[in-house]
Amino acid sequence: MDDYTLPFWIYLGVLTVFIGGAMKKILASHLSSAPPLVAWLGATVLVERLWALCLPAVLLALLGLACCLYSATRTGTSPATLPAHSKAVLITGCDSGFGNATAKRLDALGFEVFATVLDLSGDGARELQRTCSPRLTLLQVDITQPQQVQQALLDTKAKLGLKGLWGLVNNAGVCVNFGDAELSLMSNYRGCMEVNFFGTLNITKSFLPLLRQAKGRIVTISSPAGDQPFPCLAAYGASKAALNLFINTLRHELEPWGVRVSTILPSSYKTGQSSNHTYWEQQHKHLLQSLPPALLEDYGEDYLTERPWSCSRATPARPTPTSAPLSLPRRHRPGAAVATAAGALRCQRGPGVGLMYFIHSYCPFSISNRFLQKLFVKKKLLPLALRRQSGFDLNLSLHNNNNNNNNNNNEEKLK
Repeated sequence: MDDYTLPFWIYLGVLTVFIGGAMKKILASHLSSAPPLVAWLGATVLVERLWALCLPAVLLALLGLACCLYSATRTGTSPATLPAHSKAVLITGCDSGFGNATAKRLDALGFEVFATVLDLSGDGARELQRTCSPRLTLLQVDITQPQQVQQALLDTKAKLGLKGLWGLVNNAGVCVNFGDAELSLMSNYRGCMEVNFFGTLNITKSFLPLLRQAKGRIVTISSPAGDQPFPCLAAYGASKAALNLFINTLRHELEPWGVRVSTILPSSYKTGQSSNHTYWEQQHKHLLQSLPPALLEDYGEDYLTERPWSCSRATPARPTPTSAPLSLPRRHRPGAAVATAAGALRCQRGPGVGLMYFIHSYCPFSISNRFLQKLFVKKKLLPLALRRQSGFDLNLSLHNNNNNNNNNNNEEKLK
């Protein structure tokens, strides 16, 4: 052991930390059979390095097996559910999707649910009235309208009395458009920020006194697009990035008050708006009418027509809006994050999300960047200006080759 130099010990320490972190990330990703396989490969490399120090490899192997068994045991157990009696939860965006399913789930568990909807006469609101108990209260709230948020606060206070609000589920959100950052209108950026960030900020700040009073919890449905640069989602991703930072800051600040703050980062699911083809057609027509002529000339109308659907096709077809949250692991659904005594502060859940975060965290940027492009964008057309440039370069190359051939023929004739 005296023969080993300082660089070797530094290398061994870095390798140990890296493999340990990688194993922890992979085992928490729930990627079917892949995590144990990769984890054991990493453990094998670590054992190989430690074997040179004459450490008992058998003990290390047993330790790895114990860790895997412990992880499997934890995955199979369901967390304890809190008693729902006298606990009230406010959920935003309950017209469809995650919010609608979460309202049903928490109502079935016995919580007093305040469900906000954009339209009290809409299908989602009528379904909640039909299927849920009298404990559920519907509130018509557009979270971008301060007056409506304040009215919801007054209505909630009047019904709760002195007991406070146990939970807030920030579910309401919007993706205004798919498209390149340069092609996204400023109204798209402002629309996403207004709902996803400022709207959520407004309703969270408004209801915080009630949450602090009850030492409750906040669960926010965000997106991996707020952590990673998804092509075609600049407006949506920027708003979710701002939301993630706000929620992470709030988590530290509310800890002394006993308020628990969690974030759920789900995979791609079909919710009400994402499967509304009429909406996307209208957005596309509005984009064509609003772009400057020079910009439209550079990209080409065929590129704009092909682009939104190539991006949306890359989002896999997940369950229908009403069942989408139920396809998440039971202990990582929005309702479970409210109803259970303990849970992760940041849950990355859904098919492929764990792998995506692992690549983003541990692989070189070039690999992570290529992974996102191949996964999310199915490119078939280049912008028109680039196609013209490619054609010009090709013609220029052919012209130069012809000139070179003519020059060679002339030289041969002179000889």
